[in-house]
Amino acid sequence: MQIRQVLSADAKLGEGVLWDAARGIVWFVDIKRHRLWHYDPATGSNAHSEAPGQIGWAIPADNGLLLCGLQDGLYTFDPETEVFEKLADVPGERADNRLNDACTDPWGRVWFGSMDDSEKDASGRFYVFDRGDIRPAGPAGITITNGPAVSAQGDRIYFTDTTAQKIMVADLSPSGVGEARPFADTGALFPGAYPDGPVVDAEDHVWTGLYLGGRVARFTPDGDLQQEIAMPARDITKMAFGGADFRTAYVTSATKNMEPEDMKQFPQAGSLFSFDAPVAGFAQASVKL
Repeated sequence: MQIRQVLSADAKLGEGVLWDAARGIVWFVDIKRHRLWHYDPATGSNAHSEAPGQIGWAIPADNGLLLCGLQDGLYTFDPETEVFEKLADVPGERADNRLNDACTDPWGRVWFGSMDDSEKDASGRFYVFDRGDIRPAGPAGITITNGPAVSAQGDRIYFTDTTAQKIMVADLSPSGVGEARPFADTGALFPGAYPDGPVVDAEDHVWTGLYLGGRVARFTPDGDLQQEIAMPARDITKMAFGGADFRTAYVTSATKNMEPEDMKQFPQAGSLFSFDAPVAGFAQASVKL
């Protein structure tokens, strides 16, 4: 499979890649450099905006703004003026935690996680943002949260405990989320790698980036490993489906844990990559603010 380097972003911690179907562009972040990137595959144009802190994700909202998760809470971002405005704190979050990854469900709710910025304490947990209301929802006591990811029908949600090398799944409905249960033990399959950002395709299979694993992996709805795709970077963080037919995969990567010798082996690390996906994804719902 041909992997394309579409943007040399020099990302320290590239994350949160997402296809904006309304604008026809890719959004992604560099958490540690406080950057919100956009890339237009039709023209190749790209640029980044400076966030007021570590930014974990940005998701288009139904009013033309983006809702963003930063270290100290939720912000809105105006793509026209490039202005970030604080929207809300996350109740009960420690000052040394930060927000890391997120997704929407078909009802416009945002599911997101927090984590210890030093990646040592199990102080992270998952939340849901529902039209201004923020409440805990899903697993807690996690050092590095990733995901969530929601199926196209909105009946399943996947939570990643990166440090424990496992992905969990729970039933989802308009009324709430069920108890999380084991889905995939990635540590047994990839002992030296860690599951990072997940995404679900149109066939209800789950894809995950593998940090320290140099690949993305696809799992069946039953949690069995179905496919692996090697990437030209070691620390793979997140994947998203984009393009007019949602058959272009976009993948972010990181360099923050790489030594000079590692960079010689993976000189394209920190880039945004793409490849022609063997299956399609689906459009993500916009945030209901």
